[in-house]
Amino acid sequence: MSSTSQIETSSDFQLPRIGLGTWSLRGEQCINAVCCALQCGYRLIDTASFYGNEKEVGQAIRRSGLSREKVILQTKLYPDQYAQASKAIDEALEKLNLDYIDIMMLHHPAKNDVSAYRVIEQAIAKGKVRAAGLSCYYIQETNAFLPQVDIQPVLIQNEIHHFYQDKVVVKHIQSLGITVQSWYPFGGRGHAKEIFNNSVLLTIARTYRKTVAQIILRWHLQREIAVVPGSCNQEHIKENLAVFDFQLSQEDMQKIESLDRNEKHDWY
Repeated sequence: MSSTSQIETSSDFQLPRIGLGTWSLRGEQCINAVCCALQCGYRLIDTASFYGNEKEVGQAIRRSGLSREKVILQTKLYPDQYAQASKAIDEALEKLNLDYIDIMMLHHPAKNDVSAYRVIEQAIAKGKVRAAGLSCYYIQETNAFLPQVDIQPVLIQNEIHHFYQDKVVVKHIQSLGITVQSWYPFGGRGHAKEIFNNSVLLTIARTYRKTVAQIILRWHLQREIAVVPGSCNQEHIKENLAVFDFQLSQEDMQKIESLDRNEKHDWY
């Protein structure tokens, strides 16, 4: 399990298990990080209208020299765009300066989310978008949402990390045949020092001669959870991709599982 870098989806493409998250990246820093990621083997880039960097992400994809079909680009509509989703999709395409978006996602459940998703379905029919996805949808939200739409999302992207493992939700989404993706695999934003100095993770990292970051990412992958860790550090970007040459033992998986505190670090 998780020995390959791709996940088969219900759409007509393979979804990389690891992508680059760009939440905190801006300007030339964003362009350089995305270019570095694509040059060292990443084939999935995650952005959003809310991040304010779609223009830079698109510029980096073009600058990379890779043919467009080799890169999976996922972006998101924010709730304040749902009422005019068609316009928002066209604006995203204009900012990205790309012919199509691989995965267009809804950023959060909100008023008009079903109607916005239906607009994404129309964009798929028109060739502007290849697939649809959701972010921050848990069991109640997912079960209420899916019967109202025609095209199943290829992924649902949620906060998941070793302090917030969300096991029941992960199992439920996976049972629907939908890929689970963690947008917060390290549980950062003020928690990085605690996470990367955790004694359990440090001990496991020494055993495998890997970094704590690599151990965390490998743990996600062995749970069949895709990840989009963010970084502007070129060494960290490369390091985060080097997780397919080892496998955690069941004992070590259980040690990491024991760290679960049901502790959510983000607002949604």
